[in-house]
Amino acid sequence: MTRGRTKPAGAHFDLMAVVVAIGAPHRELQPEHLSILDACRAPIPVVELAARTALAVGVLRVLLGDLRDSGLITVRAPTPPSAVPRENLLRDLLAGLRTL
Repeated sequence: MTRGRTKPAGAHFDLMAVVVAIGAPHRELQPEHLSILDACRAPIPVVELAARTALAVGVLRVLLGDLRDSGLITVRAPTPPSAVPRENLLRDLLAGLRTL
């Protein structure tokens, strides 16, 4: 499936990164590539995609690299913990909304 490759070309795929298909498949794709494209018609995290396609994560990352290089998928990195709002800010916001 990976033709001897053990790592994808380009950036690493985080397990929580969200993948979505954006292009139409072409004839040179392997059945595994087509299975991945079918599974990510709607946005899906890499870890869930591995479970749905029954592919090992390492294999999936190599095949996702192929699809990314072909322009058939986009990958959105997970939100870093430092960018997530603090809990007390969310509580204050909720309290303010309740007073309305």
